This record gives sequence, structure tokens and C-alpha cells, in this order.
Amino acid sequence: MHNVYLVKDLARKTGLSIDTVKFYLKEGLIFEVGRSPETNFRYFDDRTIERLNKIIELRRGKHTLRQIMQLLDEKEALN
Repeated sequence: MHNVYLVKDLARKTGLSIDTVKFYLKEGLIFEVGRSPETNFRYFDDRTIERLNKIIELRRGKHTLRQIMQLLDEKEALN
């Protein structure tokens, strides 16, 4: 069984603010894997945490969001 996280869990596990996680979601840098039919909360998985950690690493390297998106897309294409 895979781990399932909410936005607040992603923020806690990565050290990002909830607003930053939501911003990355809105900008298409991360993606939900599902939604709760009862609450409409977004669900995420371990891959999202890995992706957020990569985004954090790239931001520390002074990459722009556009560059980060391109790098992540290239990495996904190789997998």
C-alpha cells in the first residue's frame, strides 16, 4: 500500500508552507493523485514528496520555476 498525503502533510514533510505547496500545484509542478469524494481533499503520494524535494533543491540552485518545470519534464520523459 502506498502512502497517501494531504497538502498539509506535504508541507510538514518538506518544510514548505501550505501556500507554497498549493502554488506549486496551481503552477503544474506537482499533481494530485486523487480526491476524497466526501471532503474533496486532494491526495498525493510519495512521488510528490520526491518531486517537491527536487524542486527545493533546484530552487536552492537559483533555477527559475520555468527552468525547474523543464528539468522535471525532461527527467520524466527519460523514465
